[in-house]
Amino acid sequence: MSEIKDNILATLAYFDIFNYPLTSSEIYLFLKNRYDQSDYQETLKYLVATRGIYQFGIFYTLKNDHSLIVRRRDGNKKAAEMIKVASKISNWLIHFPYVRGIAISGSLSKNFADENSDIDLFIITAPNRLWIARTLMHAFKKLTFLFNKQDYFCMNYYIDEERLEIVEKTLYTAIEVVTLIPLQGDLQFEKFYSSNAWTRDYLPNKIMRVSSAKPVRSTKIKRAFEFFLNNKAGDLLDSFLMRVTAGRWQKKTELKKLNAKGKVLALDVDKHYAKPDPRNFQDKLLLQYESKISMLITQPQNSLAH
Repeated sequence: MSEIKDNILATLAYFDIFNYPLTSSEIYLFLKNRYDQSDYQETLKYLVATRGIYQFGIFYTLKNDHSLIVRRRDGNKKAAEMIKVASKISNWLIHFPYVRGIAISGSLSKNFADENSDIDLFIITAPNRLWIARTLMHAFKKLTFLFNKQDYFCMNYYIDEERLEIVEKTLYTAIEVVTLIPLQGDLQFEKFYSSNAWTRDYLPNKIMRVSSAKPVRSTKIKRAFEFFLNNKAGDLLDSFLMRVTAGRWQKKTELKKLNAKGKVLALDVDKHYAKPDPRNFQDKLLLQYESKISMLITQPQNSLAH
């Protein structure tokens, strides 16, 4: 029982960082090992009985705080509304040249949203055309500021079909990958998930979703645009746009410019990806998680939840 108990506590500890209670089935999905269901349920009951964790209806949490349940239910309701909006947005963005797949990422992909939430999008592009696609999409995003809709178009992670495997292999990235909600590009996301089968080492019970994605349908304008840039000139333009963007973001980071949420702007740049610098959030979160785990495992059972 000890190993299952530690696994349950570790799973709840991760989501506790986000003040997000989990159901029994959700806890099981994010465990780092497979267990017999009867053994799992028995351990879950034991932890509740010994006040290692708290149960409020169908939800479990490390904190004896019912307001977290209210927060989650409200967040789930708002997320359902925003996911519908994201689906409509993806129907528009998929028409941009070289865009091959679109998925919801971030907190919204975990079915949570509040008044400060954005619609974070994960974009797959054609090989070696990521920077042309990103530049066009972000030029469009600047127009959304005129209508105060910029939070609906947070296209913050790009990857191209040339290199679909995520470089950082951590619990954080594994959870981010398996919780993506694909909206466009069913075949592209099948390839993406196949390239990231390493996530099973962290989350063997979590099956990645592809059925929610629509097949990509190209338009005449999109095909024409790509036809004129599927050559050496397109290669040079893509590389040029990467250098320009990397230079601009490096200056922002050096000047410690902040985004709307007060975080230092930083972008990790490569020919085949563009993503938030993992040192800004991911590394700090994992350190916080490890610290929480250490405290939970070493403290006496009756003080685990405090």
